[in-house]
Amino acid sequence: MRRSASKKTVQSNSTTASITFSPTDLFRSASSKASSKEMERIDNLFYSYANRSSGIIDPEGIETLCSDMEVDHTDVRILMLAWKMRAEKQGYFTLEEWRRGLKSLRADTVNKLKKVLLELEKEVKRPTNFVDFYSYAFRYCLTEEKQKSIDIESICQLLDLVLGSHFRAQVDYFIEYLKIQSDYKVINMDQWMGFYRFCNEISFPDFSNYDPELAWPLILDNFVEWMRAKRT
Repeated sequence: MRRSASKKTVQSNSTTASITFSPTDLFRSASSKASSKEMERIDNLFYSYANRSSGIIDPEGIETLCSDMEVDHTDVRILMLAWKMRAEKQGYFTLEEWRRGLKSLRADTVNKLKKVLLELEKEVKRPTNFVDFYSYAFRYCLTEEKQKSIDIESICQLLDLVLGSHFRAQVDYFIEYLKIQSDYKVINMDQWMGFYRFCNEISFPDFSNYDPELAWPLILDNFVEWMRAKRT
């Protein structure tokens, strides 16, 4: 009987030892629970703006979100937010996109989201990020299936929104040129990215280092000719 009792005690101690958690395990468990709670709040925030029938945030929902953040829906920071989410369709946020963006920003309330917009703006302005954002802005405005170009009026608005604060003079003159010229009705991605490279590389307004023999989009050759004629 004593031997039997002794064996049971050993087994009991062995069982107790096997379920002991290390500090690392406890930290991981607490971290996982916190992350789960954060995601739950992010999801709840999403559904407070989502259309009940479609299950996504539509233009009306985005306008309400902007109103709650006290930011105009045409503010470039809303486009930056879409970039952070990698939103595919203009004016719409899916749950997956929303989770991706807000988790990265560590924002699970409207107040937190409003506060991180300034940090997001700084993130976008980093040179490597801005090139990606500038490219994304064009793709985001391709609203039709298989669409590869954007009309001049929309491009002028997009240029002013995305690039105006970086290259004010170049953007203003290029918009003026686009509005009076008649050769182009739309702008494609190559021309869009070419203008960004032009702003970064070409001396303005003398164009002293502009070489039309290099691989510039033809529209930029025409723009430079127009500018030179305008200045004489």
